[in-house]
Amino acid sequence: MSEQWISDRLRKIDASGIRKVFDLAATMKNPINLSIGQPHFDTPENVKLALKAAVDAGKNVYSQSQGIKPLLETLNASVQAEYHDPDREVFVTSGTSGGLMLTLMTLVNPGEEVIVFDPYFVMYKHIVTLCGGVVKLIDTYPDFRIDLEKVEAAITPQTKVIICNSPGNPTGAVATAAELKGLAELAARHNVALLSDEIYRAFQYDDEFVSPAKWNRETIVIDGFSKSHSMTGLRLGFAHGPRELIQQMIKLQQFTFVCAPQPVQWAGVEAWTTDITDRVADYKRKRDFMVRELSPYFEIHGAQGAFYLFLKAPWGTGSTFVAEAIRNELLIIPGNVFSQRDTHFRISFATEDATLQRGVEVLQRLAKMKPPQ
Repeated sequence: MSEQWISDRLRKIDASGIRKVFDLAATMKNPINLSIGQPHFDTPENVKLALKAAVDAGKNVYSQSQGIKPLLETLNASVQAEYHDPDREVFVTSGTSGGLMLTLMTLVNPGEEVIVFDPYFVMYKHIVTLCGGVVKLIDTYPDFRIDLEKVEAAITPQTKVIICNSPGNPTGAVATAAELKGLAELAARHNVALLSDEIYRAFQYDDEFVSPAKWNRETIVIDGFSKSHSMTGLRLGFAHGPRELIQQMIKLQQFTFVCAPQPVQWAGVEAWTTDITDRVADYKRKRDFMVRELSPYFEIHGAQGAFYLFLKAPWGTGSTFVAEAIRNELLIIPGNVFSQRDTHFRISFATEDATLQRGVEVLQRLAKMKPPQ
């Protein structure tokens, strides 16, 4: 009988294809794991010490829903230095996923449309579904660029939100300043909320990072410490945007996440001034290595940021290529996890060099083989 109790909204959501690969990895003896969507380096030592000090000092209770004062002051100073907007407010979220959930729950009514660029981070589609919204996908193949004419054509009276993710997961694509400016102005012109997911902003390798909030003061920005400081399990993010909207999100946080874990917030104060340039440089080096080794065998677009490559399968579908890769002990993610298409696959280069070398050798060999019958 208990199965009958499950809500319709949950029945519309499949288990993550990424999690299935994680579960598979646990059963393999010596997998070449290029599936992980998180940094391979450990949390910086000083950040771990700050977390431990907060725990030892008894800072283990609720904080204010919007976050502890030292972290709020630190984040606000940075946001104001970048945007100079007294109406832009910041608060601390329980991870960037929590920030995304709060934003979309605050903005989206049942039946309203949310524009998402395909390929997309898997969570966007499912959070919109939980909100009762309708996802409207805009295809960005083959080069993962933002086509402003397509965006404008997709806007209807029901359109409420456009989600932008640059640098992006799964493609590693970075939108140009012209694309972001055009998107920001288009959203403002049509009175549509623009949500900018900037969790990978630290990992932009070829140009300076720029946010669409530069051109649209009502842009809602989601950011955090998970990727930049390898704090994925510590669940620390933040959001900033128009004060009136942020106040509603804080109200919703009071009745859902309550607050981000307080000891982790103190670690965030320390993390903010921690130099990660050496880690970013190391990932740029890894990106260059992977593109150099794989470009003779695969069609590669994107890869200007984050730590992913989204490669077109040289034969078969993305799923059939991934199945063959897994038979060769190589764990990668089929592209249809992130897309309506099944033509590509995602690899992460956030791992040790030796693992990347093993993965490259398998990918080169598979690219040259005849498709299995």
